[in-house]
Amino acid sequence: MKTNTPLNPEMQVRIHQLKLSVDWHVEHFRVVRMCDGQSPQPAQRFTPASFLPFVQKQLTLADQVFVIYEAGPGGFHLYRQLTALGVTVFVVHPVKLDPQHKGVVTDKTDARELALKLDRYLAGNLKAMSVVRVPTEAEEQRRALSRQREQLQRERQRLAAQGRRLCLTQGIRLRGEWWSQSLSLPDWLIPRLDVWRKLIVVVDEQLTALTKQVEALAPKARPKGLGPLTLGMLIAELCDWSRFKNRKQIGSYTGLCGGVSSSGQSHCDLSITKAGNARVRWSLIELAWRMVLFQPQSKAVQRWKHVFFNPKAAVRQKKRAIVALARQLAVDLWRWQTGKITPDQLGWVMV
Repeated sequence: MKTNTPLNPEMQVRIHQLKLSVDWHVEHFRVVRMCDGQSPQPAQRFTPASFLPFVQKQLTLADQVFVIYEAGPGGFHLYRQLTALGVTVFVVHPVKLDPQHKGVVTDKTDARELALKLDRYLAGNLKAMSVVRVPTEAEEQRRALSRQREQLQRERQRLAAQGRRLCLTQGIRLRGEWWSQSLSLPDWLIPRLDVWRKLIVVVDEQLTALTKQVEALAPKARPKGLGPLTLGMLIAELCDWSRFKNRKQIGSYTGLCGGVSSSGQSHCDLSITKAGNARVRWSLIELAWRMVLFQPQSKAVQRWKHVFFNPKAAVRQKKRAIVALARQLAVDLWRWQTGKITPDQLGWVMV
């Protein structure tokens, strides 16, 4: 009966490829090791402090060491630590690691499935896993700025809703930015509402400061209708426009491409996949509506003028056209930012 090789043996034959799959948790790592073409070894448990010395030992046993783990709340700190040691690291898109639908998913089985995916990927099956692009530290810091602004904006909306709900219980309806208005309220209600007011003022100050920082990321020359806040957020989220090699890649990243269900003689077009960056998708949809208003002469808008400027066009038809326009705008912005085309060629009016 064949037995698995121990996790950390004194190998007599040098290993060519050593693969480590990591199921990442805050307090511990579950690690499965594969040596060349052998079967995955039993999962072992490491603390974050003991994992790096273990990887260093593996570097002395093999010509190449590969590590795979799923992207998650831990970010890319582990990636940078391992890369500094000379390890090739793959950060992959999280998926449900239960291919046979057995209903048994544990840290050990997850690590084993990751190891098998890495093995197939290194053997030439590039569809075995979806590798995530790791941003540079500067790109990650810039993206954190934009996302923190979004979080503060949602927090302000939540606090404002709390104040509206409190007043609504007394039959008083607050509208707009009520925290900056002079309100006539019952004496007992004023101190209760002031709690929310003070919190909103603090959040609003931080939100204003972050908004200015995100706007500063945008270049001064930009199309009319594309504000510095939207462009700055797109720049922060996309990290590097040159990462996309063709229009299909940037379109797919937005999740604005139509899905399809086809088998044999059956073919059905589905709604958009939404398989991409949701923040970019939302911003492009909002931008598309503004471009119809501020850039009606642009080539992208003119392509759908029979819908946008037709008063008899159905709402459903206009929504489909907006999605198509948003997808085209993503491509046009990519071509503009990478120097493949000029604003004049796109029919844009610049500000």
